[in-house]
Amino acid sequence: MGSVKAELLRLWKWPATWVLIGVWLVMTLTFGYVFNYLALNGGTNTRGQSQQQLISAMQPENVGAAVVRGLPMFGGAIILVLAALAIGSGYGWGTWKTTLTAGPRRVSAMAGTLGALGIIVVLLVALTFVVNLGASITVASLEGWDWSLPGVDVWKPIVASLLIAAMWTGFGVFLGVITKGPALAVGLGLMWAIVTENLLRGVGSLLGPVESLTKVLPGGSAGNLAGAVGGSGAPGVLNDLSGTTAALFLVGYIVVFVGTATLLKVRRDLV
Repeated sequence: MGSVKAELLRLWKWPATWVLIGVWLVMTLTFGYVFNYLALNGGTNTRGQSQQQLISAMQPENVGAAVVRGLPMFGGAIILVLAALAIGSGYGWGTWKTTLTAGPRRVSAMAGTLGALGIIVVLLVALTFVVNLGASITVASLEGWDWSLPGVDVWKPIVASLLIAAMWTGFGVFLGVITKGPALAVGLGLMWAIVTENLLRGVGSLLGPVESLTKVLPGGSAGNLAGAVGGSGAPGVLNDLSGTTAALFLVGYIVVFVGTATLLKVRRDLV
């Protein structure tokens, strides 16, 4: 618990944490509500959505879907960057040496960082839900729509959001440990989340085995889980796997990423 508190304090006072959270909240509001609202009120709807689809996407009762649909690609990339920076910066600044020399064992230190990142991710998903709910209520009130608050089924997209965010966090931690630095970890993570998997999907239209593989890759599994809980209509959201299958793949990735990162952190030299 001491390690968790120490890491939380570090991340809380770290400007990068707040910058990334702010960027994500601006993105989710812009793509989830601002653009849709402008398209609904005389703008050009380039995504081919009908008026009813735009209204449904901005309704307060559908806020759970609004939260989860942004996480397979852009939201996941931001969470991955935060995790990679949190782990990799300790190597780049040399703070891991100081911490482990004067403080806890490696496993305890790693658990502290993972615990702190887990708390921040939960808070981020909760904050995203609250901000999206406020935006949807504002839009519905301005337009005079009949609206209602989300029902009990909202737990499905929220749990899916947490699982997707946990997978991207584990991926960022893994890259931070593998590369022993923040810059390369962030670069590799962004390239994978935004570029590589999309290119593989393009190749998959020509090669069947590649197409099957893309469905179960980290981004593909996240996109399929988002699609299974109603998060369609955003880049990276897919409908190729059942929600249960996608969730199992995500759990597997979390175990592999976190387990491998922890093992390497314990066994390898810090230099």
